[in-house]
Amino acid sequence: MAVFNFFSAGIVLMLTTLSCTSTGLPVRTLSTEKCGDFKNLLGNLRELLRLRSDVLCHGIASDTMEVRTKSDTVLACAPILTQNSGCMMQRNSSFNESKCLTNIMKDLAHYDAAIKSYINSPLRSPEEEVALRPTLGIIQSLMKNCSLMPNGENNSSEEDAAQMWGSDTFSNRQKMCKKMRGFHVRTITINRAMAYITSGEHRK
Repeated sequence: MAVFNFFSAGIVLMLTTLSCTSTGLPVRTLSTEKCGDFKNLLGNLRELLRLRSDVLCHGIASDTMEVRTKSDTVLACAPILTQNSGCMMQRNSSFNESKCLTNIMKDLAHYDAAIKSYINSPLRSPEEEVALRPTLGIIQSLMKNCSLMPNGENNSSEEDAAQMWGSDTFSNRQKMCKKMRGFHVRTITINRAMAYITSGEHRK
């Protein structure tokens, strides 16, 4: 489990780099129309955790979160900084767009599998499934339409996700609540990364 400050630092790092110039090899041109659902995913998670927190996080006093740590999205998608006499900090040409996108897809595959397996586990209320279905739909749409993975590579996490949930509905819901909080933070990072990639700054 990763701590919140680590991901906050990744977001700040990415924001800081947007004012400088870099060089890099072009990997692919992304369709902003197809990949625009990342913004919708972020909005959906905010609604899930704020407006509908009484469903998934009902009775859970802790505000801790759990963030997937088997991918390197924050490190892979944050342009590396170097000192430069003309610009205090500039992006390093070692930024790898393909690696960044691969890690983003690994995250999507993980949360897709986690939500699907959770919905099939014992639930406190059917409202939980109703609340999570839109999130699952957006994730699956991104996996289908955005085509982030190179060479048709697949990173399904269904086998691992099946082991996440037990028979106690409160423990399961507590874990999912923390997981969705972490996913919200990760999705902020992903949106920053997609904005950076679609801007083409790293290919200049």
